[in-house]
Amino acid sequence: MTNLQPEPSGLMQDRFGRWVAARLSAGTAELPYETTERLRAARVQALAARKTVSLNTVPALFRSGSAATLAFGQGPSLWRRIAAAVPLVVLATGLVVINVVQNDRRATEVAEVDAALLTDDLPPQAYADPGFIQFLKTGVE
Repeated sequence: MTNLQPEPSGLMQDRFGRWVAARLSAGTAELPYETTERLRAARVQALAARKTVSLNTVPALFRSGSAATLAFGQGPSLWRRIAAAVPLVVLATGLVVINVVQNDRRATEVAEVDAALLTDDLPPQAYADPGFIQFLKTGVE
């Protein structure tokens, strides 16, 4: 019986990388000497540039319980704490603004209905009468 479970993504990436490297290496035998020397120099430069990348600038993946987090550098910092708090402050401010705007709209709508009721020829008790509501639905004039 064959095992049909998927491979972890790291193994698939390694396999693909080896396959690409083998294909590229197979074609180097037919290249002229000058081209192979330029390729070798480019590889040396790329490796030197990769080694100069500071480990503090590369994000590290930390696992805490069932959650994974990205960390840039070591230890807590004031700027990291501020950067973590900014989205929460923006969210809270947005919720407060939405609440204020909705309350203003509701107050305006209620004021318009009250003004219409008070300036109408009918007394407000007429609107509460079930017969009047039926009268309005039938449209009898």
